[in-house]
Amino acid sequence: MPTDLYISTDIEADGPIPGPYSMLSFGMAVAATFDGTTFNRLEGDTFYRELQPISPDFIPEALAVSGLDRAALARTGAAPALAMAENVAWLAEMADKHQARPVFVGYPLGFDWMFTYWYQVRFTGGSPFGHSAHLDLKTLFAQKAHRPIRGVGKRSMPRHLLGDSPHTHHALDDAVEQAQLFCNVFEWDGI
Repeated sequence: MPTDLYISTDIEADGPIPGPYSMLSFGMAVAATFDGTTFNRLEGDTFYRELQPISPDFIPEALAVSGLDRAALARTGAAPALAMAENVAWLAEMADKHQARPVFVGYPLGFDWMFTYWYQVRFTGGSPFGHSAHLDLKTLFAQKAHRPIRGVGKRSMPRHLLGDSPHTHHALDDAVEQAQLFCNVFEWDGI
């Protein structure tokens, strides 16, 4: 049985979908491995990039969430093709280091997965996660807590699952925070 390598991922974007709008930054944090029997928490390996916008369009309210400056990113952000190539190489390095296959972890999955997968495919030709190696942390919690998915939010989670890291809307900070939450929920027996 293959071993999973859980990669907690968070992105910041200036709109609701990739293509017409831009992913402005993304962060990844190695969270854990699981071989079907043994779950091992991991810390320390991270990846972060700020990107040049790919479109002139943006939604001011979406941009305000991250606090990133589009004009500055146009000058100093990484070209998306370069950033995604570096990211794919980092994921391969992590997979080799841990002798495991990467699994994307998001909360909620849809938004972060959509942008990351689209950028990886668009700028590198494919994704190390394939089209389906992803886990929605919100769904995992809902299943363990025996709650409907629409009734789940971080405010409804037991405090001991949330960890100590703040949610800052900085993609790397939030990926690290989410990695802690993922490990706590994965190991939690539920209610």
